[in-house]
Amino acid sequence: MPEYGRNVLKMVKMMKAEQDRAVRTRQAAGIVRVMELLNPQIHAEENWEQRLWDHLYAMADYDLDVDSPYPAPHPEHLTTRPDVIPLKKSRIKATHYGRNIESIIDLIAALEDGEKKTEMIRQLAIYMRQQYLIWNKDNVADETIFQDIEKLSDYRIRVPEGISLSRIAADANFSRPGIKRDMEFRREGRNFQGRKFQGGGFRKNFKNR
Repeated sequence: MPEYGRNVLKMVKMMKAEQDRAVRTRQAAGIVRVMELLNPQIHAEENWEQRLWDHLYAMADYDLDVDSPYPAPHPEHLTTRPDVIPLKKSRIKATHYGRNIESIIDLIAALEDGEKKTEMIRQLAIYMRQQYLIWNKDNVADETIFQDIEKLSDYRIRVPEGISLSRIAADANFSRPGIKRDMEFRREGRNFQGRKFQGGGFRKNFKNR
């Protein structure tokens, strides 16, 4: 375990060679204290004291006869692969909207017709339009979004007539997450490379070295 270093491993080997069990136990507790000092970030973990003792057993190859305040761990418990999280394998109908949109559409489709459902459809359409414009820079008509809602719902939802979406501001910018910052870095890089340092700045600093 590299976070503790080779010297701690030597201490563990010396402790295992001790014949007196009481002395061995005191030495084990001292080693755990050293491990805590060397690895202070372990305090952020749950049951960190038990984790330290588990690490001690691991460095001792799980062959350690001491009075530990915690049950001795078994190697298979630390090497067992975690349970696989079941994921939906069904195909996403429209990738530029995402799977969550399909879940929201299913929720709205189950509602009874009324003002609440109409408002939810309108808010959903506004959000879907934003998602559409992130991946497609061309303007999109409201009717296109309405048709997508009906199609994704397998026509369980019928967009009410007369529903309208709020206008998009002239300075609205729908960009993929992080793309705006990446463009700023690139622009700053171009400005840096194209800048001429004359009379002062870097050229002056270089001369003074």
